[in-house]
Amino acid sequence: MNKDDFPMLNNEVYYFDNSATTLKPKAVIKAIVDYYENYSGNAHRGDYDISLRVDNAYESVREKVRSLINANKTSEIIFTSGATASLNMIVSGFFKHQLKEGDEVLITNAEHASLALPWFVLEKEKGIVVKYIELDKNLELTMDNVMSAVTNKTKVIALAHVTNVMGDVRPIKEITKYVHDRGIHVVVDGSQSVPHMKIDVKDLDIDFLAFSAHKMLGPTGVGVLYGKHELLDKLVPTVVGGGMNTVITSLNEYETKELPWRLEAGTPNIAGVIGFGAAIDYINEIGIENIERHGRELKRYAIEKLSTLNNIDIYNPSTEAPIIAFNVKNVFSQDTAIYLNKHKICVRAGNHCAKLLKESLGINNTCRISFYLYNSKDEIDYLVKVLDNENILEESL
Repeated sequence: MNKDDFPMLNNEVYYFDNSATTLKPKAVIKAIVDYYENYSGNAHRGDYDISLRVDNAYESVREKVRSLINANKTSEIIFTSGATASLNMIVSGFFKHQLKEGDEVLITNAEHASLALPWFVLEKEKGIVVKYIELDKNLELTMDNVMSAVTNKTKVIALAHVTNVMGDVRPIKEITKYVHDRGIHVVVDGSQSVPHMKIDVKDLDIDFLAFSAHKMLGPTGVGVLYGKHELLDKLVPTVVGGGMNTVITSLNEYETKELPWRLEAGTPNIAGVIGFGAAIDYINEIGIENIERHGRELKRYAIEKLSTLNNIDIYNPSTEAPIIAFNVKNVFSQDTAIYLNKHKICVRAGNHCAKLLKESLGINNTCRISFYLYNSKDEIDYLVKVLDNENILEESL
């Protein structure tokens, strides 16, 4: 990986907000521009050479995603506008038609709003019951607590593979092995795991998986919904229109296409999907194992350096993912972020779309550092130097 591949880094910025979105390499930008400049036709619509080129480019990315997560078939890969859209489709298109009043769905209070809220809506609409798996003293998920939470009414467990604040890696394989024998489905938010570690949906035995391109070097506005074919085939389209039907008549009759196109109505984000393909190529060239190793090394190094400062509280020093939640003592998190911004350091401040977590953490807002493949130990040294300051609050004003 060459830092020169990322134009944003030419702005002398220290970017530590990768859990929110990642920077884009030139290869991704070039792929998007190439589409717009040289073959900007629609997909699955035309009978001319340019349109065929678009079809081939678009569908080749579906194969890249299939290979990336080791799905069985390309028909198990649905392109969406992001993980949020994917999770909503899973809940509204599949489980809304499978669950009945009184059925239980298990989540934790460390989940992102995009995973939690669709279940809350379904609870109001259908009378399902959303319950919480207890977290341990480190706010991490254990198999013992999963087993304790499961009842004969449990039908779904929906979890982030890696949480976006605490950065703990959940034991998904152990969970699926335990609950599938009990007829329970497992929904996984892979937004913080797919960009950083090898995900094998067959080995993990995941029923549904959602993730976003923009958190792994790709453009915004592109996401993936993976589902086992036999389950995905039962998902009722939540959006209908052009491109997803084979027949429509004035008698109000229609027939839909097969997967995956049945679930991709309308003109897709063609440029975004093509850009995502370039992002996957870039990640594969570096190696996802190397990305994971680099992220963990940066996390360990940053924890070691930050722990030498007397003015820093770290809330997740032992988790594996390259995410650090912290606060400067007696300083509001947004004030810390404003202070760091004056030194061209970008961090996230707030509740990170995980508002439920504050009930367990006991703190409304934190600062979050999150690393990716272009971050370095030298950048961490600079961050620590800037934070080693007793006058952060005054200098943030």
